[in-house]
Amino acid sequence: MTTDSAWMRVAVDKAREGLGRTAPNPSVGAVLVRDGVVIGLGHTQPAGGPHAEVMALADARRQGFDPRGATLYSTLEPCRHHGRTPPCTDAILAAGIARVVVGVVDPFPEMRGKSVDLLRGQGVEVALGVEERACADLIVGFARAMSEGLPEVTLKVAMSLDGAIATVSGESQWITGEPARERGHALRSDHDAVLVGIGTALADNPRLTCRLQGGHDPVPVVLDTELRLPSDAALLSGSRRAVICCAHDAPERDLAAEIVRVPRAEGGLDLRQALSALAARGLHRVLVEGGAGVHRSLLQAGLVDHLVAFVAPVLIPGGRVWTGDAALQHLSDALRFEGPPVVETLGQDVALRYRLVHRGGVSCSQA
Repeated sequence: MTTDSAWMRVAVDKAREGLGRTAPNPSVGAVLVRDGVVIGLGHTQPAGGPHAEVMALADARRQGFDPRGATLYSTLEPCRHHGRTPPCTDAILAAGIARVVVGVVDPFPEMRGKSVDLLRGQGVEVALGVEERACADLIVGFARAMSEGLPEVTLKVAMSLDGAIATVSGESQWITGEPARERGHALRSDHDAVLVGIGTALADNPRLTCRLQGGHDPVPVVLDTELRLPSDAALLSGSRRAVICCAHDAPERDLAAEIVRVPRAEGGLDLRQALSALAARGLHRVLVEGGAGVHRSLLQAGLVDHLVAFVAPVLIPGGRVWTGDAALQHLSDALRFEGPPVVETLGQDVALRYRLVHRGGVSCSQA
């Protein structure tokens, strides 16, 4: 017999299909099972659309299945409040679901555990904490926004074996091969926003889009202390409205973007305030693509959750290192990552994904 853990892993995979597309809501996956057979699948739809549980119920009915008496697996505690959509708990009760298996309870303090209590009070069997770590990983940004007012931050870097992201003259295209670059675009698709510093925006003029068929274009964000971004920058084109974070006293300019003014910090912007502004806009999953000053500043400020490093089998002696020119005197001050990493081979390259061990710090120059 398939276990609860196995069915929840199916729900986790379903939830991943919605990553980057559901802001400001978290992406949730749901699976309906009866007599050991999946009768419905669903994941959270874009804001204003149905939640995962409702999608799974609709999928079952579309296939001609009656969900009454089935077990529902949901990566996150179903909602019980009226927002843009009706409460999922009402739909679950109306459908006659006999058992609900939940990965993680709602991190929002006012809602935490209330749906579980409601369902149990109505005679529904509820099991908690199945595949809890995997389910929690799906909502890190949402949970951080609720608890700290900050998003989940992932640094992405493509580098040589000796840590260079460009030659001394600035040439960087391309260090990694096509499979790694495709995976980088998939990362963009999985995030609500993609962030660069003004140095990268001026040097590369990136569009910051996902170039994969069926992919999702994240909101482009630029850290631009003095508001120097050209009005014809590529990332300002298209239907997405970019966000530009600048200092309170930066010049007034008319740009096709949302201008967010935050306090200055030593050498640039107050990064915590900038990220808080993104979280307040429902951008809970932020992918940071550089440059080196931005990476270093976020790491030193203790604001990074993950590092995804695409490493190519090439050496670039004297090249520009991905953390910039900052130097440590003592090994005890080194930033350390949790292991073992998630490792993936992509053609001749390798992708390494690490969690960062959080530590305090101060921001450095980024723009």
